[in-house]
Amino acid sequence: MASSSLLSSPKPCCSSANPTSTPLRPRALLSSRVAAPRCSHGLAAAAANPRAPRRHRAIAFARPVRASMAAPRRPEYVPNRIDDPSYVRIFDTTLRDGEQSPGATMTSAEKLVVARQLARLGVDIIEAGFPASSPDDLDAVRSIAIEVGNTPVGEDGHVPVICGLSRCNKRDIDAAWEAVRHARRPRIHTFIATSEIHMQHKLRKTPEQVVAIAKEMVAYARSLGCPDVEFSPEDAGRSNREFLYHILEEVIKAGATTLNIPDTVGYTLPYEFGKLIADIKANTPGIENAIISTHCQNDLGLATANTLAGAHAGARQLEVTINGIGERAGNASLEEVVMAIKCRRELLGGLYTGINTQHITMSSKMVQEHSGLHVQPHKAIVGANAFAHESGIHQDGMLKYKGTYEIISPDDIGLTRANEFGIVLGKLSGRHAVRSKLVELGYEITDKEFEDFFKRYKEVAEKKKRVTDEDIEALLSDEIFQPKVFWSLADVQATCGTLGLSTATVKLIAPDGEEKIACAVGTGPVDAAYKAVDEIIQIPTVLREYSMTSVTEGIDAIATTRVVVTGDVIDSKHALTGQSFNRAFSGSGAAMDIVVSSVRAYLSALNKMSSFVGAIKASSQVTEGQSVQTTE
Repeated sequence: MASSSLLSSPKPCCSSANPTSTPLRPRALLSSRVAAPRCSHGLAAAAANPRAPRRHRAIAFARPVRASMAAPRRPEYVPNRIDDPSYVRIFDTTLRDGEQSPGATMTSAEKLVVARQLARLGVDIIEAGFPASSPDDLDAVRSIAIEVGNTPVGEDGHVPVICGLSRCNKRDIDAAWEAVRHARRPRIHTFIATSEIHMQHKLRKTPEQVVAIAKEMVAYARSLGCPDVEFSPEDAGRSNREFLYHILEEVIKAGATTLNIPDTVGYTLPYEFGKLIADIKANTPGIENAIISTHCQNDLGLATANTLAGAHAGARQLEVTINGIGERAGNASLEEVVMAIKCRRELLGGLYTGINTQHITMSSKMVQEHSGLHVQPHKAIVGANAFAHESGIHQDGMLKYKGTYEIISPDDIGLTRANEFGIVLGKLSGRHAVRSKLVELGYEITDKEFEDFFKRYKEVAEKKKRVTDEDIEALLSDEIFQPKVFWSLADVQATCGTLGLSTATVKLIAPDGEEKIACAVGTGPVDAAYKAVDEIIQIPTVLREYSMTSVTEGIDAIATTRVVVTGDVIDSKHALTGQSFNRAFSGSGAAMDIVVSSVRAYLSALNKMSSFVGAIKASSQVTEGQSVQTTE
């Protein structure tokens, strides 16, 4: 097949109408015509509420209402097929694509904690990383495969697929297989660019060469013993349709079980992307032997809409990230996609997922803390204002009946309203009351973690009359969601003002337990304190970002600080470009004193950097040792 024919073949695209809707399965959460006690406060729910205003009940009963039933069980996992055509697999790439956000670097330990939470959330596939990018990433993916990839969770004993990303070359695929092969259900995800602009300017290869590479590498991945191989034609949204059908046909023959269609630059509109999926489904020979997947970037703010359009057109795997984090403007947001499917299931042909939405809020908070990327207040589903009502008209409606302005119950995503519980914490509150409050907020921590947290809580409670839920969460983030501690803060004292130089004295506890003290002068108290920390730790860093916010209103509010630093850590490769880059590390801290909060955040970032550097050195030593043994 000639190069020109592959890129410009005039064969007309087969326009596909909306797929035939499958019969609705009994499910607890349907749209307005089916009783939905959680997802919607709508008229059907009003009918089931004897205390609802009479007019609501009358209108509701005028519609046919069926009793809600248990949700269908998750189908048994088979790599290249789904026995229930209404089931949609959720592929989470928070730990891979999400971590490519500047400053979102997570340590291996943090990735493992997030992976455990993703398993509890019920995602079908966890893309744990890009093993070939660095020794630390390979170790992190391997650890997740060993632990999370073999541990059943939930009532159904769900074990997620553990996936590793690779480019279409043997080195990358070998690294990915080494990392994921320990999981009960391993997957290799390999990709190569297929758009004319990428093949010409980035790969500098002909379409025939790209097809040959894709076929060979998919077959190679299968030959290693991996039963589940996903293939992505990078920049599919701008690729020639006939060439796309051809390369997908060839990789299916080579053994690909999932075909992921990425809108790599977030360029397509929903109707375009939906038609792309429908056309692939209608025109790709052998497509019945593979699962069609979507991966939509958010450059034009359409990632969630495009993902839903793809699902409606026949895609049965959706690639998403928690909070929508990712490269550039981010990815399709897991919480938005899942809740849209849950609430509008009837209009989406009866689609459903295996996600336990009760874990959405906790998953969002955990990713925010470990990645350092906090969501905007008006973020759909998980933003601070998502369930807040300030307008007088809205408040009036909410007080009369919540369904007037809420289409989703906060309970659906594991969120509790502070004013719905009677426990108010203060300095006299004991362990039992504080622990009960943590349970209400959805936090499960160990006894040791609780004791560490309770000590910090008492320090704050002595200074504040009332400790709010927001204060609790800020302290938890500062005490629990932190990287491995190498250096810890013992004391800090700063002086500043208009009458003299700003000075700071800092006492840190070293990894070996030794106390080290340094004094420094700066342009302000925070600058002086950071210089004193640098004098002790002596790690070359550049402060890239610094921000501070108050947790609550009032002069006695807790201050939360976020910083992003960079150093000389260039042992990582970008998944798409393959170029080495200098990693950025974020840190957060919380305290009632702004200088203390700032120093805690700075130490958090430096500890994360130290952990990453330590992992790289350890991996290098292991590699050198293996090389010596091989030589001998």
